[in-house]
Amino acid sequence: MTTDIAGVQELSNRVLDEVERAIVGKRDALELVLTGFLADGHVLLEDFPGLAKTLAARSFAQVLSMRFTRVQFTPDLMPSDVTGSSIWNQRDGDFEFRPGPIFTNLLLGDEINRAPPKTQAALLEAMQERQVTIEGVTHVLEPPFLVIATQNPIEYEGTYPLPEAQLDRFLLRTTVGYPARDDEIEVLGRRIERQEDEVVLEPVVDREAFLGLQRAIEQVHVAESVRAYCVDIVAATRISANVAVGSSPRGSLALLKLGRAKAALAGRDYVVPDDVKAVAVVALAHRLVLRPELWVQKVSGEDVVREVLDTVPTPKAEDAVALRPQ
Repeated sequence: MTTDIAGVQELSNRVLDEVERAIVGKRDALELVLTGFLADGHVLLEDFPGLAKTLAARSFAQVLSMRFTRVQFTPDLMPSDVTGSSIWNQRDGDFEFRPGPIFTNLLLGDEINRAPPKTQAALLEAMQERQVTIEGVTHVLEPPFLVIATQNPIEYEGTYPLPEAQLDRFLLRTTVGYPARDDEIEVLGRRIERQEDEVVLEPVVDREAFLGLQRAIEQVHVAESVRAYCVDIVAATRISANVAVGSSPRGSLALLKLGRAKAALAGRDYVVPDDVKAVAVVALAHRLVLRPELWVQKVSGEDVVREVLDTVPTPKAEDAVALRPQ
């Protein structure tokens, strides 16, 4: 199925409108999650309990007609509980592979930092290469394969912080945040009106249509000046006085992919510098390793990226428009 940029914008707005039936007043956060999905990337939601992180994942799965599985990460979770394993079949006298929950379209890893590193690592190959190797046999995951993981930023007892290699595989990290007062009142009103907890959402696109949306993103033009801008931003994180280890080239690719998706959501077939700025914090902050002494000053990765955006020269938006193919 072929979709043009106007079609991406229209369908994306319909998707967001439907998801907002379940999650009130969080359009910006939902748009970031959808931007990550359209760019064929994985999303890390880091926020306090009860802020609809799990509901957001389930809602997108319903509206995008995706096969959905949820894994509750716990300290005793084994890698085979995620990937699957071979079981002895007495009838056939041979081992039979039983696929795990990772064989899906949208995998929710709830409280991912509660699982030990060995189990967290079971996701690495799948997230990067869209395949799983079990007992020497490689199983390809059917597209789309997307991971949306959650973690609680305040409760660290019994947790295993995600290593940098794992964080780097998330295209973006964002938060949901508390709702505004009027929005929270609206949540209560909708619950009374429904007379049940469950929110049933209608599918907007099917699997093939969603893959068509992802392919359309690849047609968004990125001028050389904007590409250079992405690289300059990432390079600036490597020389920042606040950073011990800056972003890798995977950060530059994240800016490129998210910038394209952001432009398409705005109905444009070309990326402007403001698209890159809009996604820079969520794309890069989690890829930085700050100097240990900065915890006293409460400097965060988000602060570093914002400082970089203020110092790196911004190319003219006219260049991105004028040089795009006609």
